[in-house]
Amino acid sequence: MASLLNSVYSLRLSSNVDAFNSRRNRRLAANPSCISLNRRRLVVRATETDTDKVGAKVPDKAPADKGSSMNQILGIKGAKQETDKWKIRVQLMKPVTWPPLVWGVVCGAAASGNFHWTLEDVAKSIVCMLMSGPCLTGYTQTINDWYDREIDAINEPYRPIPSGAIAEDEVITQIWVLLLAGLGLAGLLDVWAGHKVPVIFYLAVGGSLLSYIYSAPPLKLKQNGWIGNFALGASYISLPWWAGQALFGTLTPDIIVLTLLYSIAGLGIAIVNDFKSVEGDRKMGLQSLPVAFGSETAKWICVGAIDITQISVAGYLLGSGKPLYALALLGLIAPQVFFQFKYFLKDPVKYDVKYQASAQPFLILGLLVTALATSH
Repeated sequence: MASLLNSVYSLRLSSNVDAFNSRRNRRLAANPSCISLNRRRLVVRATETDTDKVGAKVPDKAPADKGSSMNQILGIKGAKQETDKWKIRVQLMKPVTWPPLVWGVVCGAAASGNFHWTLEDVAKSIVCMLMSGPCLTGYTQTINDWYDREIDAINEPYRPIPSGAIAEDEVITQIWVLLLAGLGLAGLLDVWAGHKVPVIFYLAVGGSLLSYIYSAPPLKLKQNGWIGNFALGASYISLPWWAGQALFGTLTPDIIVLTLLYSIAGLGIAIVNDFKSVEGDRKMGLQSLPVAFGSETAKWICVGAIDITQISVAGYLLGSGKPLYALALLGLIAPQVFFQFKYFLKDPVKYDVKYQASAQPFLILGLLVTALATSH
């Protein structure tokens, strides 16, 4: 740009030589540094402008120099670059995603009506939580990062796998260890509960298979925004609930239908995470809802799925003769709507973490209210 400005300036001078030669010479004689000083100013300004433009793009593709160690352990944005392999392994398992699964087990145990505060029942529930959270959710997150490594190279090139912070064979080993540990704990729980049919093991196998086809080709359910996000919602809400209820009681058809209905709210929650990956999803041909419908429409699909589902469940509870539980659930929906307007609908990328941290506690409390309602 600087050389272009110099050329233009010189061209203008040379084009007027014949008409203004004598005036130009007089001015140069009076002030010989005039042109070079003006040129130097132009060069400096052009260089500064270019540097600013280039510098403004850097933070979009690189993590902050002072990333958070807590974010690294939790597996969320703003993570500190880490070299410790065990910390990187935990980061791939994304502990921030475990609480909904752990809570799902709590809701299933509550819905069974047979959980008692004895040492044995507490121990059973903790093992079920370890199966659902660190093991099988850790497996799900690791295998998802493995098959998303090309997309992450575009959206988040500093993540552990695309950055080369962990070797490919180490990732594969982690996937198998977590999967086998989860299935082993599921079998243990069936024996512990005295099941003739290994219901929890079957649920673990089904959930693991669903996680695989969600992330891996050729099916790769996440390529379709509707199917993929519903599968994710069912994994986070229905499966741990079913495991908890089967562990302490009987899994009934009405509970299966109710929790699958609640999984539509999980679909809405899953959409929240799609907005930050629009660029990579579009390049890789993934039809996430923000890519398929545009961010503005996808925002309303997201909040509609979350709110309408919970209102429908409240209506079901009211129709079942449980008005107090229905009223409690409606009371928990109200703050979610408030935070949707305050954060998510304003900017789903900028405020995604704030929105989820503010609104999701009320949604998971609503799950417990529903579970307690079905147990009575």
